[in-house]
Order: sequence, then C-alpha cells, then structure tokens
Amino acid sequence: MKKALSDLNLEKLKELCVTLGEKPFRATQLYEGINSGKELTEMTNLPSTFVEKLSNEYTAQGVSILKTLVSSDGTRKYLFLLNDGNIIEGVLMKYKYGNTICVSTQVGCRMNCAFCASGLDGLVRNLTSGEILSEVLTVNKSLGGTLKKREITNIVLMGSGEPFDNYDNVAEFLRLVNNEKGLNISYRNISLSTCGLLTGVDRLIEDKLFVTLTFSLHAPTDEIRNDIMPINKAFNTKMVIEAAKKYFNATGRRIVFEYSLIQGVNDSEPCAKRLAELVKGFPAHINLIALNYVKERSLTGTSAEKVKKFQGYLEKLGVSCTIRRTMGEDISGACGQLRRKYIGK
Repeated sequence: MKKALSDLNLEKLKELCVTLGEKPFRATQLYEGINSGKELTEMTNLPSTFVEKLSNEYTAQGVSILKTLVSSDGTRKYLFLLNDGNIIEGVLMKYKYGNTICVSTQVGCRMNCAFCASGLDGLVRNLTSGEILSEVLTVNKSLGGTLKKREITNIVLMGSGEPFDNYDNVAEFLRLVNNEKGLNISYRNISLSTCGLLTGVDRLIEDKLFVTLTFSLHAPTDEIRNDIMPINKAFNTKMVIEAAKKYFNATGRRIVFEYSLIQGVNDSEPCAKRLAELVKGFPAHINLIALNYVKERSLTGTSAEKVKKFQGYLEKLGVSCTIRRTMGEDISGACGQLRRKYIGK
C-alpha cells in the first residue's frame, strides 16, 4: 500500500525532499499542493521527474471520494476510499455560519454502543493523521475551496470510530489541520466527541489541544448506561462528569453532553431529573438527539413530541439544552449506515 504524504508536516516533507535529491523549497510547493486537496499529478509546479519518484511510494492524499450523496436539505454524505481498499464515511453539513464536516477516525469501532451502526463490524483499523486530514482536504477541494480560501469552516470528530481510541493519530491530525501554513482551522472550531474513554481527556489537557469536548452520555444512571454503552463498565457516569469538570477547569470551555433519546429506555421525566442533577454546578449544555434508526439494532427512537417534552423537563430544571436538527436522513446520514449498504452488509 502506498503511503500518504498528507501524514507529513512541512519539516518532514523537507527531509523527504532532501532524501530524494530535491531542493528543500520543493517541500513548500508539495505542502501547499497537499493542503489544497490535490493529488501528485495535479501539482503542475513540480518537476515531472520528482512527481514520478514520489508516485512510486506515495499518494498525496490518504483518501479519495468514492461516492457522494446529496440530501434534500443540502447535507452531503461521502464514502471515502482508503489506499488499502477500506471504506469510511464523512458528512458535510451546511449552516448559516459555514460548512461543517464530520470526519471518521477509525475504520469501524470497538466501543459497540447499542444504538450505533459503526460498531457492527468491530474495529478494522485506526486511521492515520493524514487519512483523517485528507477527509477534510478532499471535501474542501470538491466544494471549490483552496488553501487560501477554504470552504470548510468547522470540523467535528463524530464519524465512525472513537477518537480517544486512536489518540496519537487524532492529536497529530489536530496539529496538522490547525497549522498556520495549512488550513489553519482554530481548535475552537473543532469538536471532538467521545463515548467516555476518559484517558484521552487528560492527554488533551497535557497536550494543550483545547478543542470543544463533547461527551456521549446518553443515560443518566449507570444501570441504563451499562446496557447501551459497554464503556460505562470501565468509566461510569460519575467518572464522565468528573472528567468533564476537569476539562472545563483546565480550559474554560463549556462542555457538551450528547443524549440520544431511546423510546422507553432513557426518555422519562425521572431520567430528565437525574440528568439535570448530574450536570449542575458547571457550564454544560445538553444536545438532545432523535435516535437514528439502525435496522441491525433493536432500539427505537423517541417520538418528536416526546423529545420536545423531555427538553421541557430539562429547561424547567434550569438546564441549557437544544434538540439537534435532523439532517441527511434520506441519505443514511448516521455513522456507518451508508458504508454497510455499500459493502452489502
């Protein structure tokens, strides 16, 4: 399998150029081409002999767009083909403030949350930092964006995979996409969602990668959370809340908790009261989610009327909360759904 040059920062590209007998300034040209979403053959400012040497072992990007589906609401779902033949997904959501891309961090997932399609195949492998970056770069280019005038304004790491289960590559991706000579996307415009693999929280703080941190909570008690999220047996609800407070104290950033409402499981008024008790005492926001239907799972989402009622319970208790706008339902917008359809699972 050919390696992706998108894995390399500018200094490493300079080292590669020197190794191949090229002048160091070629690295800047190469870096700009990569971060413009181009493949090697599109970098016409590079000597053809240099491109040929690179092409023996490398591609510029770690992914290519295999298929694009466009929803009636403007949401775009992408199937990305990796250099080894694996397939991952990404979603582009258009808002008034700009374009947000949801990227995957792993092929599959080993967390096996009861409501998610991503974990149905288990974990196939981790994505490299350059593969994650290429999800952003190739979509930015497909929208007409460039390195100097990008179309992607925000990133959410909420696609297939648990970001903290691939911490080293995710951390390097954050550095690459934030680099002032690259896309230069601010950490404040990047959200990372974890199901509660809490070892990653301390590492984010230590590495000063102060993105917006989102915890997939989805239940107010250990009894419920144990049933729908196996990770809770290692990192329970109390530990999640403590980690959230620790991150807030270190960063001053408001914490977001995701809460997918499941009919008859976590959508009652007592659940709302317990949830309000959990998050009181520090700036937190609840993002209520109407559960996406996954045919391989047995869970049913709460009705729109009851979701609204649950929101009302929380607001009466003084909790900041919103209902996430449903996007891309007609194109299998939820994580893992389109990939499984494509590969015939």
